[in-house]
Amino acid sequence: MNYFKQILRFAKPYKGYAVLNIISNIFYALFGTLAMVSLFPMLNVLFGKSKRIDSKPIWEGFSGLKDYGEDYLNYFVTQKANEGNDDVLIFMIVLIISLFLLKNIFNYLAMYFITFLRNGTLKDIRNELYDKITDLPLSYFSEKRKGDIMARISTDVLEIQHSFLSILELIVREPLMILFTITAMLLISVKLTLFVFIFIPISGFLISLVGKSLKRKSDKVQKEQGEFLSIIEETLGGLKIIKGFNSENIFSRKFRESTTRFFNFSNTLLNRKNLAGPTSEFLGISVIAILLWYGGQMVLQEESLDPSLFIAYMALAYNILTPAKAISKASYSVKKGNAAAERVLEILNTVSPLKDKPNAIIIKEFASTIELKNVYFKYENDYVLKDFSITVEKGKTIALVGQSGSGKSTISNLVTRFYDVNKGSITIDGQDIRDLTKHSLRELMGLVTQDSILFNDSVKNNILLGKENASDEEVIEALKIANAWEFVKDLPKGINTNIGDSGNKLSGGQKQRLSIARAVLKNPPIMILDEATSALDTESEQLVQVALENMMKNRTSIVIAHRLSTIKNAHTIIVMRKGKIVEQGKHQELLDKKGVYSKLVKMQSIQ
Repeated sequence: MNYFKQILRFAKPYKGYAVLNIISNIFYALFGTLAMVSLFPMLNVLFGKSKRIDSKPIWEGFSGLKDYGEDYLNYFVTQKANEGNDDVLIFMIVLIISLFLLKNIFNYLAMYFITFLRNGTLKDIRNELYDKITDLPLSYFSEKRKGDIMARISTDVLEIQHSFLSILELIVREPLMILFTITAMLLISVKLTLFVFIFIPISGFLISLVGKSLKRKSDKVQKEQGEFLSIIEETLGGLKIIKGFNSENIFSRKFRESTTRFFNFSNTLLNRKNLAGPTSEFLGISVIAILLWYGGQMVLQEESLDPSLFIAYMALAYNILTPAKAISKASYSVKKGNAAAERVLEILNTVSPLKDKPNAIIIKEFASTIELKNVYFKYENDYVLKDFSITVEKGKTIALVGQSGSGKSTISNLVTRFYDVNKGSITIDGQDIRDLTKHSLRELMGLVTQDSILFNDSVKNNILLGKENASDEEVIEALKIANAWEFVKDLPKGINTNIGDSGNKLSGGQKQRLSIARAVLKNPPIMILDEATSALDTESEQLVQVALENMMKNRTSIVIAHRLSTIKNAHTIIVMRKGKIVEQGKHQELLDKKGVYSKLVKMQSIQ
């Protein structure tokens, strides 16, 4: 129930619909009970057993409620009978039809109002989940599979709607139907109703035995669903490699193994769940059968119960079966929904280690320096950076070079605060970046990565991520600076051309130039280039390099370079090895030293 309480907070904005649902359910339960009770005077009329009462009964308090109700019905029938027997029968039929009609009208209204609550709650859970996913640090997703995250935001949330939120319908309606029905049953026969109460706990206990393992089995189903969604996501992302290495059978086998496990888990879960309906119905009918025997004794031998009342009583007893069956099914749904809620709330309740401090400062401009002081950092066990210190002055270009794994890209991850340092500090104009809001910090920065991350949208909308309200003229100007306008103007719809999933309708160089145009449009004071040209051919590299030089004019830039030809003009080149600085200086100075940098240059055959 702890999960249920946490999920309920999403329903609070829609409490107006909950109130209307409760009111509708009250009338549904009331008219449902009255519809069954109305069978009694109808049967009396049919069997000609109505007592003639010509004077209106007098109310003598709740203790005489049963006699008052029976006498009033007989008085009513007597009054109608005086007007003609045919009228009595027609009136009773109209009364029964009207009561059932009102019951169903209020049933529809109850479902109508709960629909807004259920779908609104579903929407808000998904929205908060999405916001949480975008807020959590990159480190969180390095431990999770994308398919599993997708399963949680889609199928698990849907399961919550089908399970937990369906309980909201049952909390009022079914208990009220049972309450009103049992009240009517008690008024007809206290002895017979107490007999029923002996068997209800036994039935409840037997039903509960069936559902004990549902949460565990449901958890397996949902985890396996995340597993095969991950395989689908990986297959779509790596289709070129799968086909290139003729590995279709390997991935097909992995997928089939996952869907077979899902098949087996689902069968076990659904068969256990499907047992709920027949079990509750059989137990209900068993209670009805025992009632027929015991009530029949009261009618035939003891003659303590009127036959018409007994038939009406049996109709009321059967009227309990439907809500009781719904409640037993709901208990299974709650167990299944528990597993889904646990998976969803695991994400929602995760506290981001990069959360802004309560008194975080909003930084509005970059004035003088970025400084990394004695920085230590590790992703898992071993330190990637050890006692690392550099100062980047405003307007200067700092280049970081070194072998793969030397910690170059880690610097860009730390400066943009995708991760926090383990020891030491990073400051901008003397302010520790951990004391700043992440949003204001990243507003000062433009990022161009080795992998050109583009989205399945138009050229224009991809560029507008840099500045949402920019005009077409500004977009085109940014494209020109990035050397991208030359190919964009020839696209079928110009800047409004869709570039496909991950920009796959474009070449590598074209994608990279769009990434640069996006950073140019943002026009930040600090630019971080993480191996922006390493994946390009020579011609594309030259075009992109010109674009980068255009962009870096009068900016502070941190350039992580694999191809050393791109950083000859940097103000300072920092050579890294195993997380430490081994050399630093200008291009020619480092060449003259004939040290590590000189060897790297010779390996790439550039002087």
